[in-house]
Amino acid sequence: MLAELSRPESLKLLDQVPIGRIVYTVRALPATVPVRHVVDNGMVVVRTHVGAECAGSVVAYQADHLGDDGHGGWTVTVTGVARRVLDPEELAAYEKLLVPLVDADGVETIRIYPEIVTGYRLVPTTAV
Repeated sequence: MLAELSRPESLKLLDQVPIGRIVYTVRALPATVPVRHVVDNGMVVVRTHVGAECAGSVVAYQADHLGDDGHGGWTVTVTGVARRVLDPEELAAYEKLLVPLVDADGVETIRIYPEIVTGYRLVPTTAV
């Protein structure tokens, strides 16, 4: 069973895990890449080699934590516009916090401005 979470609950849970997935489009097709993230002031920040493809676009970001036994846990999805972080002080701070999962050229720091935040707690049900 799914129990819907509020926006604040969802962002708080998202802040408790270090890795999620950014979903963006490449030639009108969906693409997904795992990335590290932080939640900063209600926004999701990532550093990734696909940042240039994401900047200025609507993206989705999803992370979850599932119970070890496959029962219980939660999932959160944030949808919004991705923008490059350009401020030198912010960039320096995020570079210390977020090491990209992929060592590649062209790493960009991207801030996702959440327009839609959905979260669900996976509630185990008992068999009848």
